[in-house]
Amino acid sequence: MKIQKIIDCTQTIYHNNPGYLPYKLCEINYETTIPGNGYQSERINMNTHTATHFDAPLHHFAGQTDAAEYPLENLIGEAVALDFFHTAEHFAINRAELERYADKVKPGDIVLLCTGYGLKRSWDSDYIENWSFLTPDGAQWMVEKGVKGVCIDGMSVGGPKPEDNGGLTHKIGLSKGIWYGEELYLPPDLLNEARWNFAFLPLKMKGCGGAPGRAVAWIEA
Repeated sequence: MKIQKIIDCTQTIYHNNPGYLPYKLCEINYETTIPGNGYQSERINMNTHTATHFDAPLHHFAGQTDAAEYPLENLIGEAVALDFFHTAEHFAINRAELERYADKVKPGDIVLLCTGYGLKRSWDSDYIENWSFLTPDGAQWMVEKGVKGVCIDGMSVGGPKPEDNGGLTHKIGLSKGIWYGEELYLPPDLLNEARWNFAFLPLKMKGCGGAPGRAVAWIEA
């Protein structure tokens, strides 16, 4: 195998990085320093759903699969990028919008919802409060198409406002074996290829409903 093209689809974790407002800010501080100890190390305190992360079934269903036990084979596969770059803020990706891409999405795919919010990452209110999202009927469409994962570049696959029913969007997918990847970096370059190899490898965290991880898309020669 020779990798011809690779895209890192991961947002950077750093001290006080943008995050979902009900959670405490990410804190990264020195535990040892080169001047004081001869080597540098850091301590991190953050929610498991920080920056680029995935949601396991345990996120919404007690007693279900956690981040440590989630099958790796479900997190690796072919991905297709869907173009929602030029939509309005707080855009609802519903069944009707997804039907435009019905011929592109195959059973077993990982679907990348490219809304442009990954390019806006900041503490701006648009990024924090108005990201575009998957609706409950859009989640049901994903179930019917037989996809195994859905990734989005906004804060969450569910919408930011109560009327968006983000909890229901999560429950529909997670109850049917679909995992969600949230707050990815999904650049326009992803649209240059019809299909990608894709992997999302979260940290192996026992008892956690989600975990941060590294997401990568690549094309083989």
